[in-house]
Amino acid sequence: MILANGAVYDTAKQQALLDALPGALTRTLSGPPLPQGTVVEALDRAASLLEAGAYAELLPDVQLQGAVSLAARMLHREAVTYRLQTELPPLDAQVLPEGFTPHRRVYRPLGVLLHIAAGNMDVLPAYSVMEGLLTGNINLLKLPQADTGLTIRFFEAFLELAPELRDYIYVFDTPSTDLPAMQHLISVSDGIAVWGSDAAVSAVRQLAPPGCRLIEWGHKLGFCYISGYEDRTLELSQLAAHIAATQQLLCSSCQVIYLDTQDMVEVYDFCKAFLPVLDAACAGIRQSPGAAAQSTLRRYTAFLEHTMAPEREEPSVYRGRCSSLTACEDASLTLSGLYGNCLVKRLPSKDIVPVLRQTSRYLQTAGLICEASRRRALTESLLQSGVTRVMHAGDMSDTYLGEAHDGEYALRRYVRICDIS
Repeated sequence: MILANGAVYDTAKQQALLDALPGALTRTLSGPPLPQGTVVEALDRAASLLEAGAYAELLPDVQLQGAVSLAARMLHREAVTYRLQTELPPLDAQVLPEGFTPHRRVYRPLGVLLHIAAGNMDVLPAYSVMEGLLTGNINLLKLPQADTGLTIRFFEAFLELAPELRDYIYVFDTPSTDLPAMQHLISVSDGIAVWGSDAAVSAVRQLAPPGCRLIEWGHKLGFCYISGYEDRTLELSQLAAHIAATQQLLCSSCQVIYLDTQDMVEVYDFCKAFLPVLDAACAGIRQSPGAAAQSTLRRYTAFLEHTMAPEREEPSVYRGRCSSLTACEDASLTLSGLYGNCLVKRLPSKDIVPVLRQTSRYLQTAGLICEASRRRALTESLLQSGVTRVMHAGDMSDTYLGEAHDGEYALRRYVRICDIS
């Protein structure tokens, strides 16, 4: 399905809608700018209705309801206003030094912003468009393949609240393999916000023309670093709960647990001690049949790999009923088996920067468990390596008002700064 100018069309109408798109965009851009207050008011009304359960029928999944609840809190007027003040502060607040000619500087939208969304978080496509609206852009959204129709149904309801925004939201279910359609969407865009894998980002790079702003929100790999404890039982329970709750599907999820040691025996001992804690946490998480099957297959593959290498004194894979830990001899940051299957590696504190810098473009969140006296020094080492979020292990995927995304303020990337004499 396709959403255009507030109406929903069958995908069979795609070519006709694409052909009409340049003219429709030009007409909207020729009119007055989108008032920011209009968007803020619409988002506030939508947030109130979401919290009141008005769209509960669209949210059958409990985890999805939690994500929507968080998004709703972030869309209230007070939260949005705070974010605008933080990310787009007044440009003329500073007094020019004597002798310099004063002039006006204003924020203006890029114009047309194409969002190519990833499918690892159900509310992400809609939230990305909300950011585009806040910055006054016309938004073209290419849905991820995994979208089940939730996004279009949400925007249908949203535009009933704010029909004045209907010319600023277009949603296409165009597959990435439809290159002519993708090229058409890109050709009318002034900026492209692409979420997803290296392959997705690379493909968009090849299609984007010179001068089109490419805003990359690529996949990241999160990890936990352990160097002593303040409360071992509590901190490991919180880490296990985080791994189970996120199923390791988010960019901020823990894929690797690093231990501040050079001794593999400590890695093996940690796996033996932590596995029951992780298994208990994962037992309370209901997986989809597909996720459960994938998790079982990964653990069985690891078992076969160990069976083929019986000369190892210690098993490299520690298997529980619902989870597993793999003791690795290398220190590279890599994707885990997901769904409660985590990697455990050695990384002495002196090697944090040289090792993690090798994968710096994938760094985002580090969960840090350590003695209080070492937290500041270890935090600085992690930041020096390229990490942009250092959190307590149980809080790795927490979202808070005013935070940056991958080390940048998103709204700043969706605007131009214009000078006026």
